[in-house]
Amino acid sequence: MTELLLAAAGGLAREVMAAVRDGSRYDILGLVDDDPARTGTVLDGAHILGRLEDVREYPSVHLVVCAGSGTVRADIVRRLGVLGVAQNRYATIIHPSVTVPEGCSVGEGSILLANVVMTAAVQIGNHVVAMPQVTFTHEDVVEDFATFAAGATLGGSVTIGRAAYVGMNCSIRQNVRIGAQAVVGMGAAVVADVPDGQTWVGVPARQIPPPPRQGPASDETAAPAGEGER
Repeated sequence: MTELLLAAAGGLAREVMAAVRDGSRYDILGLVDDDPARTGTVLDGAHILGRLEDVREYPSVHLVVCAGSGTVRADIVRRLGVLGVAQNRYATIIHPSVTVPEGCSVGEGSILLANVVMTAAVQIGNHVVAMPQVTFTHEDVVEDFATFAAGATLGGSVTIGRAAYVGMNCSIRQNVRIGAQAVVGMGAAVVADVPDGQTWVGVPARQIPPPPRQGPASDETAAPAGEGER
């Protein structure tokens, strides 16, 4: 079997290890994590071998990035690229319960957990995470680093932007686009396009306005010069 190294030793890594152990393609070598205190400890039977930069000691091992946040995954992939990790070293983790129909595609480094469904002509990019029971229907397009919580359902011809987050049990109507780094809240029903970077919640989903920006402190409330520099 092919050896596998997991980057980021959190909850998603535990789920990935469970999915891998249900199949037979990969043999888990261990994990790496940025927290130096975790080196030498064990997570669900797998040893944490060192920090992220220690992947250089395993030049032929396949990797999968297990950070739950798409933006964090993107940053880890960037850092691993600086360390010389090429895109073709990333493993694609697909739970044995998941079928990838002819005409559908799943990119390198992506993770599809139990009972994810793809119907027809679905395109899933690189380093995408889909938690259990996510449904992708015909001609959905998912860009790199997107994340889907359990039970999310997409209608046909939906586009999910780079590093977007789609919350648990939400529904997205056909022909809708969710923008890059946008967030769709738990249980939301999305019936219109969500612009880049916005957060939408509710039924039907609406934007949560960003908090008002604080103006400069008044003369009465401004800190004395130099205060806080100690």
